[in-house]
Amino acid sequence: MTAPNSIEGAGLSARAAQSEPESRAGEWGCPPGVRPLPGDSGSAAPTARCLTGLGGGSGGLAIVGERNRIRSQSSSTMQRVSRLTRELSLLATEPPPGITCWQNGQLDDLRAQILGGVDTPYEKGIFNLEIIVPERYPFEPPKIRFLTPIYHPNIDSAGRICLDVLKLPPKGAWRPSLNISTLLTSIQLLMAEPNPDDPLMADISSEYKYNKQLFLLNAREWTEKYAGQLRTSKPLEEKIIQSETSTSSASTMQKRKGVNISRKEKKSRPDS
Repeated sequence: MTAPNSIEGAGLSARAAQSEPESRAGEWGCPPGVRPLPGDSGSAAPTARCLTGLGGGSGGLAIVGERNRIRSQSSSTMQRVSRLTRELSLLATEPPPGITCWQNGQLDDLRAQILGGVDTPYEKGIFNLEIIVPERYPFEPPKIRFLTPIYHPNIDSAGRICLDVLKLPPKGAWRPSLNISTLLTSIQLLMAEPNPDDPLMADISSEYKYNKQLFLLNAREWTEKYAGQLRTSKPLEEKIIQSETSTSSASTMQKRKGVNISRKEKKSRPDS
């Protein structure tokens, strides 16, 4: 037979253990009906240390859910930053031919340039693009538009581009395995091979289909007017100038070597 005093002592201990976190709830600012997280050392933020009260309230569960959501969001942000950093590094060291891309102050605000392809009406033109990377990247595609006006059936006057890889399924073909380099290469290909059956500019599309020579003439005029190299002072033009300079220097050196060889041959010939 258990002594009455022992039973009463056990009951007091249980009530004390139960009331202890409830008193801490008031101290930590937990909502009514909510008690602190069991075993909490007091190091976390007050709202993160509150759980549901003994009465079965849902406030604590909501707070714990919010805490888990914040942790998940923080992890996604870190992964996004890490991926963008790797992509920009690769674009800087191994860019696709005729394409440059760089950070415009912030990591999610980028700029790019595409050099018009040979044997296209955009040849020798340098086209600037804006790239805005969304928070959900790579699960959502970047928003890319032309800053340089371009005469093209799939690019409108605001620079918006009609391209399947820039849209989410089911209408689009974007998937997380793609990257910014892939998108810029696809846009470069679209410049060389327009798709008149899925246009943004119906009049230009009709011209491309039924009066190709007029389309080529207009596209070349726009390229000279808006995308000429003299109007551009960005990285791609600098690379072009450096390449032309180095080619010219190499040609000059070869000519000088040829002249020197000719002089030596003349000197080595015996007098007649």
